[in-house]
Amino acid sequence: MLKAKKPGRQGLNIIIVGCGKVGSTLIEQLSKEGHDITIIDKNAQKVQEIANLYDIMGVVGNGASYSVQMEGGIENADLIIAVTNSDELNLLCCTIAKQVANCAAIARVRTPDYISEISYLRERLGLAMIINPEYEASKEAARILYLPTALEVNSFAHGQAELIKFKVPNGNTLHDMTIAHLGKNITSDILICAIERDGQVYIPSGNFLIKSGDIISFVSTRKDGKHFLEKIGFKTHQVKDTMIIGGGKAAYYLAKQLLNMGISVKIIENDRKRCEELSILLPKAIIINGDGTDTELLKEEGIEYAESFVALTGIDEENILLTLHARQVSNAKVITKINRITFHDVISNLDLGSVVYPRYITSEAIIAYVRAKQNSMGSNIETLYHMFDHRVEAIEFRVDEESKVTNIPLMNLSLKKDLLISFINRSGSIIIPSGQDCIQVGDTVMIVTTHTGFNDILDILE
Repeated sequence: MLKAKKPGRQGLNIIIVGCGKVGSTLIEQLSKEGHDITIIDKNAQKVQEIANLYDIMGVVGNGASYSVQMEGGIENADLIIAVTNSDELNLLCCTIAKQVANCAAIARVRTPDYISEISYLRERLGLAMIINPEYEASKEAARILYLPTALEVNSFAHGQAELIKFKVPNGNTLHDMTIAHLGKNITSDILICAIERDGQVYIPSGNFLIKSGDIISFVSTRKDGKHFLEKIGFKTHQVKDTMIIGGGKAAYYLAKQLLNMGISVKIIENDRKRCEELSILLPKAIIINGDGTDTELLKEEGIEYAESFVALTGIDEENILLTLHARQVSNAKVITKINRITFHDVISNLDLGSVVYPRYITSEAIIAYVRAKQNSMGSNIETLYHMFDHRVEAIEFRVDEESKVTNIPLMNLSLKKDLLISFINRSGSIIIPSGQDCIQVGDTVMIVTTHTGFNDILDILE
């Protein structure tokens, strides 16, 4: 069953092995972007449902089997993405595909044993990417606890620049201030990229009037971001301690990073055997064997005085209830991990503080790679991040050659509406651009836009 490219379509032929949470998210996103997708999974009912829903090809069977991959059209594939529940199976799928076809391969690998060997594995097996959702989610949570006034902190330019999201509180100095006034009088070292108000998202111009209750995303270096938040009256010191409920992989990765940052960690986990493992893996953390949903136990362990509280159980509903409870009984900075729930409106109305979605982190990294692979022009996507429920995209492009956007002052470029050039990274130094700045070959450039599907830096032009 070989598939030829559909006429007139520039999409890639992609095989996705595994239709769990990440697989389904990828199928939804990549089919929207016009790629030809074949799914492989052992569960015939799942394959049938997803294939019908997205009008794509489905093959029932073991994705690591040579004959099943052949049936799925591996010889014509541009990319195979293995996201089953087994790390070893994912690596095997990719290894077999690489032997048979000239395609790129991406594997999801979650086990901590492999984390230190990722670059070795990637190189030896010739993979385009190995992605670890729990590790990526824990990095996002650690960045938030480093700057607890933020709702979200995302990293660009290899950590040199950050996209920081916060809510303007009542009575804050920013209320009724224009963005131009902020730039002149408070700081010009940050750039406000997007503002959400009453469910509407705006890419603001200089005369946009900020109101309390607005959710603002801005870009800056970590130091300048902290300085700006201090200036407008936010506390910006990192938390001193954290209470984590659930002792899974994400909890292990997060605890390890927090302990390295000098933050004390307490983990509450139900499974006695896992507690013993964690106490060996994390000798500096306090590990409590108990039911994290027991309010008496939480009180005993000091939830009322905790500076931060992270709900990382495997059950979304439990995480949500734990966060709501922590909000009631303490002033802790709360982070909630949500894996599968799609009730976005309900979740955003619950005021859960910072919400981390491992499957979106995974799918964004993969979609960034797919878009970069699809594009053979003079720039490449380094980082892609969806904001405000996928209504806004922040994309970092690497500029590899001269084009219509290079060496021309930004004010003279005819840019699409609803688009901002938010920073230029030139040899590791971050420029918050003015109209006089130019994009040069070798730069990476981050744009924020309500348009979707940009593959190349030239897409910013009208």
